[in-house]
Amino acid sequence: MSTVLIVIGLIVVFVIIVGAVLYAGPGKKGGRGGLKRRFGPEYDRAVARHDGDTKAAEHELAERVSRHGDLRTQPLSAEQREQYVAGWSGLQERFVDAPQEAVAQADQLLARLAAERGYPDTAYDDQLDALSVHHAHEVDGYRRVHHVASDAGSGASTEELREAMVGARQLFEQLILARPGESGGDRHGSAGRNRNLSLRPKGSGA
Repeated sequence: MSTVLIVIGLIVVFVIIVGAVLYAGPGKKGGRGGLKRRFGPEYDRAVARHDGDTKAAEHELAERVSRHGDLRTQPLSAEQREQYVAGWSGLQERFVDAPQEAVAQADQLLARLAAERGYPDTAYDDQLDALSVHHAHEVDGYRRVHHVASDAGSGASTEELREAMVGARQLFEQLILARPGESGGDRHGSAGRNRNLSLRPKGSGA
């Protein structure tokens, strides 16, 4: 094989490698496929928020990973864990008579719990972004409960409030159960742990 052909072959290989790197993009850990696997439903929400612009959505998600991907959760003491579990149980009972108040307090409890575990406590949006990196399949429950607890969600129906609480409980369980340094915890193992805890108001027939 001539020297010219060898050089041409090396150039072709180099171009292919560069193209693959550019396609994956910095910090994306496998490009689009890696981000979709990591963020799951959060990936679809980001794309929808950017009106279908996948590049913009992926840039946003890659930025979240860059800022919060190395976060390591802090442990809860047995006493802290018991206090949070008792607090959440109390909110579920309070929901029957005062659903809007219970949801507002659940929003505050989740924010405190996330901060205890080491997530940012400077602003809701920053905390939500960090949680989305490590609990992508549960974080929307926090988003929904925060929304209906705010003025924007003050007109939510009792059923919408109940659904928000149920969704938020999934993140609550992950934050309570995850061991220090874990990302996401046992997503499926805790799904049925508290099925006996109903958030439906009395007389709903459920």
